[in-house]
Amino acid sequence: MIVGGDPIGRGVVATCSYEARRFGIHSAMSAARARSLCPQAIFVRPRMEAYREASRQVMTILRSYTPLVELLSLDEAFLDVTAATAEGTLAVEIARKILDRIHRETGLTASAGVSYNKLLAKLASDWRKPQGLFVIPPQRGLDFLRRCPLANCMVWARPR
Repeated sequence: MIVGGDPIGRGVVATCSYEARRFGIHSAMSAARARSLCPQAIFVRPRMEAYREASRQVMTILRSYTPLVELLSLDEAFLDVTAATAEGTLAVEIARKILDRIHRETGLTASAGVSYNKLLAKLASDWRKPQGLFVIPPQRGLDFLRRCPLANCMVWARPR
């Protein structure tokens, strides 16, 4: 499934399913190019109001764990849970609780990355998509980056 504009016109891919991504389709690609890569794809128009409402629900859940939420987009955010972890709670426990609550309260699945800086947290969240959790502890950060294939590590930097 591809969400975006008309593949016959000048439409652009806003996002797509993981199945479509296997064909090389990604956001910001022309819809015509996406159609040529995956002729059997189903194209649907964006439903921005529904996306905003789902985002509002998820962000409310995130803010219930920490006020330090940095939004990246409708479906991505960084959380600083330093204060909660100072009390002995592990960041990975918080991430598990958040993923469970998102699914339970919205029916949506989510992925989470846990690490000591935003770059590694973002890479970790992409590592186990969809619906995964990946942790990169401080002592493994540099080793993870050394082993990380450039294409996987840079996927987040692609224009959306």
